[in-house]
Amino acid sequence: MRNITFDMSDMHKHGSAFYSFLKLRKSFFVDGLGWHIPNDGVAEMDQYDTPYAHYSLVVDQGTVIAGARCVPTTVSWGSYTNMLNDSARGLLEGIPETLFDPSLCGPETWEGTRLVISDTVTSRLGRLQCLALTIDGLVRILQAHGAKTFLTLSPVALQRTAGLVGLQAQQASLSCHCRDDGREYAVFRCKAERALNRMAQLGIDAETHEVHEGDVSKAV
Repeated sequence: MRNITFDMSDMHKHGSAFYSFLKLRKSFFVDGLGWHIPNDGVAEMDQYDTPYAHYSLVVDQGTVIAGARCVPTTVSWGSYTNMLNDSARGLLEGIPETLFDPSLCGPETWEGTRLVISDTVTSRLGRLQCLALTIDGLVRILQAHGAKTFLTLSPVALQRTAGLVGLQAQQASLSCHCRDDGREYAVFRCKAERALNRMAQLGIDAETHEVHEGDVSKAV
């Protein structure tokens, strides 16, 4: 199990990983959660998958089993900027215009979206490792571009879940109800800091970005 990061300029180095991520997104968000978002029956892709987007994926024996996307909050592609800012502009159905404060955007802040872990990963340890690897990839991307925080619209349970992999997440909005999946969501602001000690506890090598053999019985 290892983490890979890329954008559209170098995705070719990772074969079909990007398309596999789009298929995983469709399986999870459309088939699993019932979201009404654009897809062709196989893959899900939206207006934020642009050359500005970066990706952090987890691959296990050639199969993409987890991943997420991040974009700067200061860029635009046509009439779109980022998901949270566009929701405040009234461009996205299903997200209240009053939920997000656009002043949270800035040159040191990115947005994280489409976080997903495959249902084929069933063990608690495996899912924690996937989450830790994915988030660490996002953090490395942000740090490489001078960012210090990222925003995400996620289930309200994120604050507790993030803590399990060493991520500091602060709720930055009221919660809202999603009609498609019935869950409560809120905006969170997270520090772009690597959780090196927690990764070590989870058996993750911070240099190679891989899960290594060892005693991780106390990690969960």
